[in-house]
Amino acid sequence: MQDFTGRKVATVFGGQGFLGRYVVERLAQQDWIVRVASRRPTDAGALKTQGGVGQVVPVRASLGDEAAVARAMAGAGLVVNLVGILAEQRAGDFMRVHAEGAGRVARLAAAAGVARLVQVSAIGADAASPSAYGRSKAAGEAAVRAAFPAASILRPSIVFGPEDQFFNRFAGLARLLPFMPVVRGAVRFQPVYVGDVAEAVLLAEPGVTYELGGPRVATFRQLMRLVLDITRRHRPLVALPEALVQAQVALTAWLPNPPLTRDQLLMLDRDNVCAPGMPGLAALGITPKAMEAVVPGYLARFRQGG
Repeated sequence: MQDFTGRKVATVFGGQGFLGRYVVERLAQQDWIVRVASRRPTDAGALKTQGGVGQVVPVRASLGDEAAVARAMAGAGLVVNLVGILAEQRAGDFMRVHAEGAGRVARLAAAAGVARLVQVSAIGADAASPSAYGRSKAAGEAAVRAAFPAASILRPSIVFGPEDQFFNRFAGLARLLPFMPVVRGAVRFQPVYVGDVAEAVLLAEPGVTYELGGPRVATFRQLMRLVLDITRRHRPLVALPEALVQAQVALTAWLPNPPLTRDQLLMLDRDNVCAPGMPGLAALGITPKAMEAVVPGYLARFRQGG
């Protein structure tokens, strides 16, 4: 759909986040009017520079507020839902955000006559997952499909880029600690570049579920080695005993932002890689960028004198 100026309108829920900033930028480059919907629209103020005057518009809309969600997508031709959390502040937050929130967006998008809906989920979305996170992501996908069957669903592995909370976090630890802690070092990941995921949002076909990963599968231990090599930190990789990990999780559970939650530990029981046969970046004509081509550029600041 178009606004009164004749330009296309897109609503991006969670557009102020890490991935959202790249999605908003690409939509603006393609001449969309972009509404960035979030609980705190002031957080999205900096995104106004991604487009021309009045092209990127922050709006207030919590996924729990039905009227606000409907207003945010009124007249939009494209709706993208990027909202997600990695840890619960209150019991049930995963289901409220990933399942109920996603279902609400899909239902109201269908009622508003939105042409395209893109739901960003995650590899590991599975109703039988040992983690509440994985189960809630699966419930969200099911709710979206029920309300908006033509929705595109994207499941990325770990997303990396200059503002990520994965490589930056462990590079910071390498600077502070005399060793690099390794938890479940054999679990495998397929990190994918944030810009590639943003491109996939724009190119995804209706009704298709994609799993998005980069060109390399690596174990957690190998990823920690990569961080040490890039930052030129000579630290031993130390596999933490399971009993110590469990104790640390229990001791820090009360913190507002614990370093590792019990649910995240359960997520590490399964590999985080694309399933064979699932369409991915190649199906969209996207050549994935390698970690080695991108990560050194933003981890260089963690080197001594960097």
